[in-house]
This record gives sequence, structure tokens and C-alpha cells, in this order.
Amino acid sequence: MPTLRQLEYLVTIADTGSFAVAARVAHVSQPTLSQQVRTLEERLGVKLLERSTAGAILTPVGRSIVATARRMLSDASDIVALAAGSANMLTGTLRLGTTPTLGPYLLSPIIAELHRMAPQLRLHVREGIPDEQLLELSRGNIDVLLGPLPMAGDDLTIEPLFREPLHLVAALDHPIEASDSPTRETLTGSALLTLDPRHHLARQAAEVAEQYGMHIAPDYYGTSLESLHQMVASGLGLALLPSLYLHSEIGGASGLKVLTGKGWRVHRSIAIAWRRQSPMSAAFKLIADHVKARAVRLLSE
Repeated sequence: MPTLRQLEYLVTIADTGSFAVAARVAHVSQPTLSQQVRTLEERLGVKLLERSTAGAILTPVGRSIVATARRMLSDASDIVALAAGSANMLTGTLRLGTTPTLGPYLLSPIIAELHRMAPQLRLHVREGIPDEQLLELSRGNIDVLLGPLPMAGDDLTIEPLFREPLHLVAALDHPIEASDSPTRETLTGSALLTLDPRHHLARQAAEVAEQYGMHIAPDYYGTSLESLHQMVASGLGLALLPSLYLHSEIGGASGLKVLTGKGWRVHRSIAIAWRRQSPMSAAFKLIADHVKARAVRLLSE
């Protein structure tokens, strides 16, 4: 019979398209990973992968087996979670994935509140790229994901929580007045600074840039919201920053002016997601309620 480890290696190769990258993700040597996959193929009596210098491509039967393997790995992770603590008693450790454009500016007080309500519940927060974390969630490597829509997955429960306004910011000496509503006429030709294009926020920034005739500054991708903040304050360009960041103690608007006056209607939708069959749904719903309530309070201040 196949082992869970062999199935995990196969799924990781499917996700990365590369034996070398999959070995790094799985924290094993490439020869070990390759040998385990060959053993899996021998046990099943089918060819799962087409190997080439360009990478690894699943065969038709390989694609079907990977789909089943994902469910098996997810179920195995849920068994571990169920054994670690009762879902009704809210005990054990939950691995919560979130984007660095949201988590640091929202989660700290929520985690403190949850700890008071459920002292035996532990949250292990992991920041990352939303699309990559959706894969991690489906594979069982994280238990719950808090981040921007869109999210999708047939095996997931996805619960929208709130809408967060996004604001266009500039250096204090920028010629556009903070009281003026941005228009295509005043913004055409302006440089818009963004994060790595894999972030949802960067994709929204690209849409805003197109709408207002701005251009994305490709040589100045920020590594965090704070780096965008600093680059904008130094006059390198404009940026799109979330409300929760601008209102937070660790973020803020120092050295910036907000250009989004009357008529500006740009926002992002935040949701929480977990595997539909997870035994920890009670804990996830509790987290969802507190995230929504805290965010609504912060955004109304």
C-alpha cells in the first residue's frame, strides 16, 4: 500500500512541477524524493509522472491519483487535529495562514481575546502568499486561512467577513491636494508602487493604475506594506494602502497624505476559509466572529 509520505511527495511534485523544488519544499534530498515516487509507481503498477529536463508532468492517471491523495492528506491532518483536542472544548493548536498585508494589523488583539475565551486554544500564525496558502490549506499544512477574496476550492468552507477600504497615498509634498478627489486627469502618468505581483493587493493596484492612467513602477516592488510606506514618503511614487494598516499602531500614515476623497470607492473583501470536513469548525467559526467584529470596530473609528 502507498504511504502518506509517498503521496505527500507526489502532491508536492504536482504543485511545483519540479523534483528539485519539491524536494526543497518537502525538506528531503532529491534522490530520496525520486526514489519514493518510483516506489509508489511500482506499488501501484502505473506511471504517474512524465519526467523531462523541463520538469515533471502528471500523466492522466497521475492527475486522478493526486486529486484523491489531496483528500487523503487533508483527512490525515484532520485526524491529528481531532486527536490533539476536542473541537467542542476548543483546545489544541491551530495553524492560521494569513497575508502580511492583513495579519499584523488585525490579529494581535483578536488572538488576545480568543486566549481569554479559550485558554487551551493556541494559534500558530503563518504569513504567506494567498494563492500558495490556499494550496497549503487544501493539503492540510495549515488549518484555517484569513485573507482577501477571491478564494476557491471545492473542499473548502469560505465565509466572507468584511470589506476593507483601500486608500491612495502620496508623499506630503505631492502636488495633488489631500482634499481633492483623484481623477484620471490628475493621476495620468503617475508611478504606482506595489508589492510582489503574487499578492492580491498588487493585482488590485494594477487595476487602479489602468483605471486612472497610472503605471506600475516595476523596479520598486515593495517587500511589505511598511516598505511601500517608506518609498511613498520619500517621493518615489504613489501606493494603495489598506485602511487597517493606516489606522494601526505599527503602520500608520506618518509622512503620507491620503488622496482618496469623495467618490473614491476602492476596497478589498476579506474572508476566512477552512476545509469543509475539518473537526475544528467550531473553533474556526469563533475566530471568524471575532475577526469580523474587531475589523468592523476598527474600520468605523
